[in-house]
Amino acid sequence: MEWYYEAYFIWFCTGLLFLLLEIGVPGLIIFFFGIGAWITSILSYALSPSLNAQIIVFLSTSLISLLLFRNQLKKRFFDEGRSSKTLEDEFVGKIVLAITDFDDGRGKVEFKGANWDASSTENIKKGQRVKIVDKESINLIVKSLEI
Repeated sequence: MEWYYEAYFIWFCTGLLFLLLEIGVPGLIIFFFGIGAWITSILSYALSPSLNAQIIVFLSTSLISLLLFRNQLKKRFFDEGRSSKTLEDEFVGKIVLAITDFDDGRGKVEFKGANWDASSTENIKKGQRVKIVDKESINLIVKSLEI
């Protein structure tokens, strides 16, 4: 029998497929099934268990790792509350340059060498310095420094 028909290789490729799927379908769930497949691959290489045993190992290690580690990894890498606050601190209060007139309350500003969409309730002209007061997704909310 060729090596690519061996159970350990099939489980390894299945685990790799699950890990690649996690990139396209975020949620940090499929990742743990990839880990379970790799653990099953190692076990299959070392011990050559039956197919039923392989399936039991795959499901149990996937579910146990999912239940034990998902919340911890999600908090560590995807904690949106902490990330949003850090990003907000990076933007709010900074003085930027308006690079377009704000027509209908919308325009562009330059911040850290990049052009950003911005909005304001005030009349802002090109070249005017403005202050960032809030951020909504990729749109900066600005106000005039002049009184």
